[in-house]
Parts: sequence; structure tokens; C-alpha cells
Amino acid sequence: MLRRATDADIPSMLAWRNQEANRSVSINQHLITAEEHAAWWSRASQDPTRRVLMFEYASRPLGVVTFFDHDPVARSASWGFYLDHDGTTADGTALLAWTKIMREAVAYAFAPEPDGLDIDLLQGEVLPHNESVRAMNRRLGFTEGEPYEQTTDDGVVTAIPVSLHRDDRPTRRSAKEQ
Repeated sequence: MLRRATDADIPSMLAWRNQEANRSVSINQHLITAEEHAAWWSRASQDPTRRVLMFEYASRPLGVVTFFDHDPVARSASWGFYLDHDGTTADGTALLAWTKIMREAVAYAFAPEPDGLDIDLLQGEVLPHNESVRAMNRRLGFTEGEPYEQTTDDGVVTAIPVSLHRDDRPTRRSAKEQ
């Protein structure tokens, strides 16, 4: 389940984002300070082009989905996500949580408002070495663009743009057809 993030979620969001597994697949890979995170949350929670959502499974928060650059006129948005990698790995729910957060985020992006963004184009980026997310992106119908380099506070990073159009999402087949 996805729900809007609140001030009470700030400590979990920061702790999870700073986990090594999440930093290693992020464009910005430095440890984020509490002050930096508070400033981001202050901006993000007031920005009408952003939605920060908590992913919960079995009534337990397990991850964060961020939609940004939401343009209702162009019917597009960008997104990113991360999980409580350490917690889900320790309790054996990592694969389940990872699969569910991606599927629920994509469904939310294309769902009608007020329960979703009601967009036609979802965009993001992935690092070349993040093969597991790249493979899941392909299963969900995302296409990859040409890799490009961008300069961050941490140095130069190569990213691969990904996009998914509403009409390109795979349809689920019945068990008989599979």
C-alpha cells in the first residue's frame, strides 16, 4: 500500500536513504545529513509537482516512492524509490517488498486522481550497474534511453534514462495463457 508521507516518517526516510545499498544505486551517493534531509522535506512536502509516498506492507513501512516534476498538463512525471534494504533483507522480505513497491508505484502513476497521478508518461533514471532494477524495469515495460553523464556533488555519474508510456505497460495474462 502507498500512502502520503508525513513528518513522522522523516527519521525512517533518512535512515533508509543513507543505507549503503541505497546510496550505491543513487545518483547522489553521499551520506545525507539531518539538516540536508530536513531542508529537502521542507521543500518536497510543499511542492505541488512532488508526491512523497510511504510504501507499507502488512501495516509496516518498508520504503519510499517519490514522484517529482509532475506536469498534469503534459501528463508526465518522474519517479524514484528506495526500501529499508537492511530491514527487509534481515527479515527475508526484500524481494517481495522490492517487487511490490515497483508495481504499486507504476500503478499509482497511471491511476486516475485522486488515488493516483493519472499520467501518460512515467520517467526515471537508473545507474548502469543496477542490473536488478533494470531487469524489473524491462518486465514492467520501461524502455531505456542512451546513457548520459551528469555532474553531482559526488562527482560525475553515468545514468540511463528510462520511460514508460501508459499504452506500453504489459497486460497480465491469465494463468491458463502462461
